[in-house]
Amino acid sequence: MMREYEIWLNGEYYPRSEARISMLDRGFKLSDLVYDTLRTFDGRVYRLDDHMDRFERSLNYVRINPGISINEIADLILEVVERNEPLRSEKGDDYMISPIITRGVGYRLKDVDNKPSISVFIDPIDFNFYSLMHSDGAHGVISKARSFSSQQLDPKVKHFSRLSYVMADIEATDVDPKAFPIMLDMEGNISESVGSNIMIVKDGVLKTPKDTAILQGVSRKAVIETAINLGIEVIEEDLQPYDLYTSDEAFFTSTPFCLIPISKIDKRKITDQIPGPITAQILAAWSESIGLDIVDQTMKLGNKTNS
Repeated sequence: MMREYEIWLNGEYYPRSEARISMLDRGFKLSDLVYDTLRTFDGRVYRLDDHMDRFERSLNYVRINPGISINEIADLILEVVERNEPLRSEKGDDYMISPIITRGVGYRLKDVDNKPSISVFIDPIDFNFYSLMHSDGAHGVISKARSFSSQQLDPKVKHFSRLSYVMADIEATDVDPKAFPIMLDMEGNISESVGSNIMIVKDGVLKTPKDTAILQGVSRKAVIETAINLGIEVIEEDLQPYDLYTSDEAFFTSTPFCLIPISKIDKRKITDQIPGPITAQILAAWSESIGLDIVDQTMKLGNKTNS
Protein backbone atom coordinates (compact mmCIF):
# COMPACT_ATOMS: atom_id res chain seq x y z
CA MET A 1 0.00 0.00 0.00
CA MET A 2 1.28 3.47 -0.90
CA ARG A 3 2.18 5.59 2.11
CA GLU A 4 0.15 8.75 2.61
CA TYR A 5 0.87 12.16 3.97
CA GLU A 6 -0.40 12.53 7.54
CA ILE A 7 -2.66 15.35 8.64
CA TRP A 8 -3.30 16.67 12.15
CA LEU A 9 -6.91 16.78 13.35
CA ASN A 10 -7.94 17.78 16.86
CA GLY A 11 -4.77 16.52 18.51
CA GLU A 12 -4.26 13.30 16.51
CA TYR A 13 -2.45 12.35 13.29
CA TYR A 14 -4.31 10.46 10.56
CA PRO A 15 -3.44 9.25 7.06
CA ARG A 16 -4.75 11.90 4.70
CA SER A 17 -7.57 9.72 3.32
CA GLU A 18 -8.80 8.72 6.78
CA ALA A 19 -9.38 12.16 8.34
CA ARG A 20 -13.03 12.57 9.38
CA ILE A 21 -15.16 15.40 10.73
CA SER A 22 -18.76 15.20 11.98
CA MET A 23 -21.58 16.11 9.61
CA LEU A 24 -23.01 18.01 12.59
CA ASP A 25 -20.05 20.38 12.57
CA ARG A 26 -20.94 23.93 11.48
CA GLY A 27 -18.03 23.85 9.06
CA PHE A 28 -19.87 21.14 7.11
CA LYS A 29 -23.42 22.38 7.64
CA LEU A 30 -22.93 26.14 7.29
CA SER A 31 -19.37 26.68 5.96
CA ASP A 32 -18.77 28.30 9.34
CA LEU A 33 -14.99 28.12 9.22
CA VAL A 34 -11.89 29.93 8.07
CA TYR A 35 -8.71 28.52 6.64
CA ASP A 36 -5.50 29.50 4.96
CA THR A 37 -3.22 27.78 2.48
CA LEU A 38 0.55 27.77 2.55
CA ARG A 39 3.04 25.75 0.56
CA THR A 40 6.50 24.29 0.90
CA PHE A 41 9.50 24.91 -1.33
CA ASP A 42 11.90 21.99 -1.02
CA GLY A 43 10.21 21.20 2.28
CA ARG A 44 10.42 24.74 3.69
CA VAL A 45 7.24 26.64 4.52
CA TYR A 46 7.00 29.85 2.51
CA ARG A 47 5.96 33.17 4.12
CA LEU A 48 4.57 31.59 7.27
CA ASP A 49 4.24 34.95 9.05
CA ASP A 50 2.25 36.53 6.19
CA HIS A 51 -0.15 33.59 6.09
CA MET A 52 -0.58 33.55 9.86
CA ASP A 53 -1.31 37.30 9.90
CA ARG A 54 -4.05 36.79 7.31
CA PHE A 55 -5.39 33.71 9.09
CA GLU A 56 -5.62 35.61 12.38
CA ARG A 57 -7.49 38.46 10.68
CA SER A 58 -9.98 35.95 9.24
CA LEU A 59 -10.54 34.35 12.65
CA ASN A 60 -11.06 37.75 14.27
CA TYR A 61 -13.47 38.89 11.55
CA VAL A 62 -15.80 35.89 11.92
CA ARG A 63 -15.27 35.80 15.71
CA ILE A 64 -14.05 32.22 15.99
CA ASN A 65 -11.90 31.62 19.05
CA PRO A 66 -9.78 28.52 18.34
CA GLY A 67 -8.64 28.26 21.95
CA ILE A 68 -4.96 28.38 20.93
CA SER A 69 -2.79 31.28 19.86
CA ILE A 70 -1.76 32.07 16.30
CA ASN A 71 1.84 31.28 17.28
CA GLU A 72 0.76 27.84 18.46
CA ILE A 73 -0.99 27.29 15.13
CA ALA A 74 2.21 28.30 13.31
CA ASP A 75 4.22 25.87 15.45
CA LEU A 76 1.70 23.14 14.68
CA ILE A 77 2.09 23.73 10.93
CA LEU A 78 5.86 23.40 11.24
CA GLU A 79 5.41 20.19 13.26
CA VAL A 80 3.15 18.68 10.59
CA VAL A 81 5.66 19.61 7.88
CA GLU A 82 8.52 18.05 9.86
CA ARG A 83 6.52 14.87 10.44
CA ASN A 84 5.86 14.51 6.71
CA GLU A 85 9.36 15.46 5.54
CA PRO A 86 10.64 11.86 5.11
CA LEU A 87 7.80 11.03 2.72
CA ARG A 88 8.10 14.36 0.91
CA SER A 89 11.83 13.80 0.39
CA GLU A 90 11.14 10.28 -0.85
CA LYS A 91 8.62 11.60 -3.38
CA GLY A 92 10.79 14.59 -4.27
CA ASP A 93 7.86 16.98 -4.32
CA ASP A 94 6.24 19.82 -2.36
CA TYR A 95 2.71 20.36 -1.12
CA MET A 96 0.17 22.81 0.24
CA ILE A 97 -0.66 23.00 3.95
CA SER A 98 -4.05 24.28 5.13
CA PRO A 99 -4.89 25.14 8.73
CA ILE A 100 -8.70 24.85 8.96
CA ILE A 101 -10.71 25.94 12.00
CA THR A 102 -14.48 25.49 12.35
CA ARG A 103 -16.68 27.00 15.04
CA GLY A 104 -17.79 23.56 16.27
CA VAL A 105 -21.10 21.69 16.54
CA GLY A 106 -24.47 23.43 16.95
CA TYR A 107 -26.97 24.64 14.39
CA ARG A 108 -27.74 27.97 16.11
CA LEU A 109 -25.05 30.18 17.58
CA LYS A 110 -26.51 29.91 21.06
CA ASP A 111 -26.20 26.13 20.84
CA VAL A 112 -22.56 25.94 19.70
CA ASP A 113 -20.55 23.58 21.89
CA ASN A 114 -17.53 25.92 21.97
CA LYS A 115 -15.29 23.07 20.81
CA PRO A 116 -13.82 24.31 17.53
CA SER A 117 -12.44 21.67 15.18
CA ILE A 118 -8.81 22.38 14.29
CA SER A 119 -6.92 20.63 11.51
CA VAL A 120 -3.76 21.01 9.48
CA PHE A 121 -4.37 19.42 6.10
CA ILE A 122 -1.95 18.58 3.28
CA ASP A 123 -2.77 18.82 -0.43
CA PRO A 124 -0.31 17.57 -3.05
CA ILE A 125 0.32 20.13 -5.80
CA ASP A 126 -0.83 19.11 -9.28
CA PHE A 127 2.45 19.98 -11.00
CA ASN A 128 1.35 18.13 -14.13
CA PHE A 129 -1.66 20.41 -14.55
CA TYR A 130 0.34 23.59 -14.01
CA SER A 131 3.29 22.53 -16.16
CA LEU A 132 1.10 22.62 -19.28
CA MET A 133 0.18 26.23 -18.50
CA HIS A 134 3.79 27.28 -18.11
CA SER A 135 4.47 26.04 -21.63
CA ASP A 136 1.21 27.04 -23.37
CA GLY A 137 -0.25 29.72 -21.10
CA ALA A 138 -3.42 29.54 -19.02
CA HIS A 139 -6.86 30.42 -20.36
CA GLY A 140 -9.36 32.63 -18.60
CA VAL A 141 -13.09 33.19 -19.10
CA ILE A 142 -15.04 36.03 -17.52
CA SER A 143 -17.91 34.40 -15.66
CA LYS A 144 -21.43 35.60 -14.95
CA ALA A 145 -21.09 34.73 -11.23
CA ARG A 146 -19.83 37.74 -9.28
CA SER A 147 -17.41 38.04 -6.39
CA PHE A 148 -18.76 38.75 -2.94
CA SER A 149 -19.18 42.39 -2.08
CA SER A 150 -17.68 43.64 1.18
CA GLN A 151 -21.29 44.55 2.04
CA GLN A 152 -22.13 40.82 1.97
CA LEU A 153 -19.08 38.82 3.03
CA ASP A 154 -15.74 40.57 2.85
CA PRO A 155 -13.52 38.85 0.24
CA LYS A 156 -10.47 39.45 2.45
CA VAL A 157 -11.66 36.55 4.62
CA LYS A 158 -10.52 33.11 3.45
CA HIS A 159 -13.52 30.85 3.97
CA PHE A 160 -15.33 27.84 2.49
CA SER A 161 -18.52 29.65 1.36
CA ARG A 162 -17.56 28.88 -2.21
CA LEU A 163 -20.66 28.00 -4.22
CA SER A 164 -20.20 31.19 -6.24
CA TYR A 165 -16.73 29.88 -7.16
CA VAL A 166 -18.26 26.59 -8.28
CA MET A 167 -20.80 28.35 -10.49
CA ALA A 168 -18.08 30.58 -11.95
CA ASP A 169 -16.01 27.48 -12.72
CA ILE A 170 -18.96 25.76 -14.41
CA GLU A 171 -19.69 28.85 -16.52
CA ALA A 172 -16.05 29.22 -17.55
CA THR A 173 -15.56 25.60 -18.56
CA ASP A 174 -18.81 25.70 -20.56
CA VAL A 175 -17.03 28.22 -22.78
CA ASP A 176 -13.50 26.82 -22.62
CA PRO A 177 -12.84 23.48 -20.87
CA LYS A 178 -9.26 24.57 -20.12
CA ALA A 179 -10.16 27.94 -18.60
CA PHE A 180 -9.99 29.42 -15.14
CA PRO A 181 -12.97 31.65 -14.33
CA ILE A 182 -12.37 35.37 -13.92
CA MET A 183 -14.93 37.01 -11.66
CA LEU A 184 -16.10 40.60 -11.64
CA ASP A 185 -17.19 42.64 -8.64
CA MET A 186 -20.69 44.10 -8.37
CA GLU A 187 -19.59 47.21 -10.32
CA GLY A 188 -18.21 45.19 -13.23
CA ASN A 189 -14.53 45.53 -12.32
CA ILE A 190 -12.13 42.60 -12.51
CA SER A 191 -11.76 40.99 -9.10
CA GLU A 192 -10.12 37.55 -9.00
CA SER A 193 -10.22 33.97 -10.16
CA VAL A 194 -11.13 30.90 -8.12
CA GLY A 195 -8.34 30.73 -5.58
CA SER A 196 -6.02 33.11 -7.41
CA ASN A 197 -5.43 36.78 -8.08
CA ILE A 198 -5.02 38.24 -11.55
CA MET A 199 -2.61 40.91 -12.77
CA ILE A 200 -1.88 42.54 -16.11
CA VAL A 201 1.04 44.38 -17.72
CA LYS A 202 0.45 47.37 -19.96
CA ASP A 203 3.23 49.56 -21.39
CA GLY A 204 5.71 48.17 -18.86
CA VAL A 205 3.45 48.88 -15.85
CA LEU A 206 2.16 46.08 -13.62
CA LYS A 207 -1.50 46.59 -12.72
CA THR A 208 -3.62 44.77 -10.15
CA PRO A 209 -7.22 45.21 -8.99
CA LYS A 210 -7.63 47.14 -5.74
CA ASP A 211 -8.24 44.94 -2.72
CA THR A 212 -11.83 46.06 -2.13
CA ALA A 213 -13.28 42.92 -3.74
CA ILE A 214 -10.44 40.40 -3.69
CA LEU A 215 -8.57 38.17 -1.30
CA GLN A 216 -5.32 39.84 -0.25
CA GLY A 217 -3.21 37.09 -1.74
CA VAL A 218 0.18 36.37 -0.20
CA SER A 219 1.51 35.48 -3.66
CA ARG A 220 0.05 38.73 -4.99
CA LYS A 221 1.97 40.54 -2.25
CA ALA A 222 5.16 38.67 -3.19
CA VAL A 223 4.74 39.65 -6.85
CA ILE A 224 4.19 43.32 -5.97
CA GLU A 225 7.28 43.36 -3.75
CA THR A 226 9.35 41.57 -6.41
CA ALA A 227 8.23 44.00 -9.13
CA ILE A 228 9.03 47.05 -6.99
CA ASN A 229 12.50 45.64 -6.25
CA LEU A 230 13.02 45.26 -10.00
CA GLY A 231 12.06 48.88 -10.58
CA ILE A 232 8.77 47.97 -12.28
CA GLU A 233 5.96 50.43 -11.61
CA VAL A 234 2.98 48.86 -9.82
CA ILE A 235 -0.50 50.37 -9.83
CA GLU A 236 -3.54 49.15 -7.90
CA GLU A 237 -6.67 50.37 -9.66
CA ASP A 238 -10.07 49.34 -10.98
CA LEU A 239 -9.64 47.17 -14.07
CA GLN A 240 -12.37 46.28 -16.54
CA PRO A 241 -12.57 43.41 -19.06
CA TYR A 242 -11.34 45.91 -21.68
CA ASP A 243 -8.04 46.19 -19.78
CA LEU A 244 -7.59 42.43 -19.83
CA TYR A 245 -8.37 42.13 -23.55
CA THR A 246 -5.93 44.91 -24.45
CA SER A 247 -3.11 44.03 -22.01
CA ASP A 248 0.40 43.22 -23.17
CA GLU A 249 0.74 40.42 -20.61
CA ALA A 250 -1.48 38.90 -17.96
CA PHE A 251 -1.04 36.22 -15.33
CA PHE A 252 -2.66 34.44 -12.41
CA THR A 253 -0.88 34.22 -9.07
CA SER A 254 -1.65 31.84 -6.21
CA THR A 255 0.04 29.77 -3.51
CA PRO A 256 0.17 26.36 -5.27
CA PHE A 257 1.52 27.51 -8.65
CA CYS A 258 2.97 30.93 -7.69
CA LEU A 259 2.53 32.52 -11.12
CA ILE A 260 1.27 31.23 -14.46
CA PRO A 261 1.06 33.39 -17.59
CA ILE A 262 -2.24 33.82 -19.44
CA SER A 263 -2.40 33.32 -23.18
CA LYS A 264 -6.16 33.68 -23.79
CA ILE A 265 -9.14 35.50 -22.24
CA ASP A 266 -12.61 34.55 -23.49
CA LYS A 267 -10.82 32.71 -26.33
CA ARG A 268 -9.15 35.99 -27.36
CA LYS A 269 -5.39 35.72 -27.70
CA ILE A 270 -3.50 38.01 -25.33
CA THR A 271 0.03 37.14 -26.43
CA ASP A 272 2.07 34.52 -28.25
CA GLN A 273 5.04 35.03 -25.92
CA ILE A 274 4.76 32.75 -22.89
CA PRO A 275 5.92 34.10 -20.54
CA GLY A 276 6.03 37.75 -21.57
CA PRO A 277 9.16 39.81 -20.79
CA ILE A 278 7.89 41.42 -17.56
CA THR A 279 6.36 38.16 -16.38
CA ALA A 280 9.64 36.36 -17.07
CA GLN A 281 11.56 38.99 -15.09
CA ILE A 282 9.28 38.62 -12.09
CA LEU A 283 9.42 34.81 -12.23
CA ALA A 284 13.22 34.82 -12.37
CA ALA A 285 13.60 37.28 -9.48
CA TRP A 286 10.96 35.52 -7.38
CA SER A 287 12.66 32.16 -7.96
CA GLU A 288 15.98 33.67 -6.89
CA SER A 289 14.47 35.00 -3.66
CA ILE A 290 13.06 31.53 -2.86
CA GLY A 291 16.24 29.69 -3.80
CA LEU A 292 14.37 27.39 -6.17
CA ASP A 293 13.40 27.78 -9.84
CA ILE A 294 9.59 27.87 -9.78
CA VAL A 295 9.09 26.95 -13.43
CA ASP A 296 11.85 24.35 -13.48
CA GLN A 297 10.37 22.54 -10.47
CA THR A 298 6.90 22.59 -11.99
CA MET A 299 8.09 21.25 -15.33
CA LYS A 300 10.28 18.54 -13.82
CA LEU A 301 7.65 17.29 -11.39
CA GLY A 302 4.98 17.59 -14.08
CA ASN A 303 7.06 15.41 -16.39
CA LYS A 304 7.63 12.98 -13.53
CA THR A 305 3.85 12.66 -13.15
CA ASN A 306 3.54 11.94 -16.87
CA SER A 307 6.27 9.28 -16.89
